[in-house]
Amino acid sequence: MPSAQTQHPRNGALPASCHGAQYGDPLASFRNTWRTSASLLGLLRYAGGAWYRHPIDAVLLDIRNRTYAAFVELGRAPTARELGDEQQVRAGWRVLHEAHALVLNSAMDEIRMANPFSAVPTAYRVKTDSRWWYANCAWDAFGILAALDLEGRIESSCPDCGEPYTVEVAQRQIDRPDLLFHCLVPAAHWWDDIVYT
Repeated sequence: MPSAQTQHPRNGALPASCHGAQYGDPLASFRNTWRTSASLLGLLRYAGGAWYRHPIDAVLLDIRNRTYAAFVELGRAPTARELGDEQQVRAGWRVLHEAHALVLNSAMDEIRMANPFSAVPTAYRVKTDSRWWYANCAWDAFGILAALDLEGRIESSCPDCGEPYTVEVAQRQIDRPDLLFHCLVPAAHWWDDIVYT
């Protein structure tokens, strides 16, 4: 959904009308699922062998939804200022980070990951007709297309031999069934160091 003010698919300007507003509805199904599960359960995270519940409220839901909607629209992570009151957004991001709902850069309160989106360049680039994003890993690359219900292309390279490859995704099917996805870190330990994972 390109905006009239978008200069480039990766780093377009955020329309002034979006401060606190929705970007059309690129994440309608995601929002509905998130709103329902979050309001019933709160934010859950697993750490040290136990589940922890973080209370969720309308303000946190709104901040998370605006963060994801801006990421989709801009093709990059939004700044706190672009989403509204900078202090409120940063405070919300810190709570969402603690709940593993997104990942902040450890040196500052900026988005590093809003799974499946990566705020930094990675080996996994996802292209659609109108935009492109970086994914955190191969799994997340498919997750971007699935979450947005879009067809597109994933560009990457083999982590073993370095050979570049592409995967076309059309009608929820891939054209490369020969590829394998492998995780070095067991799922129970992903959040020990999610950036490395």
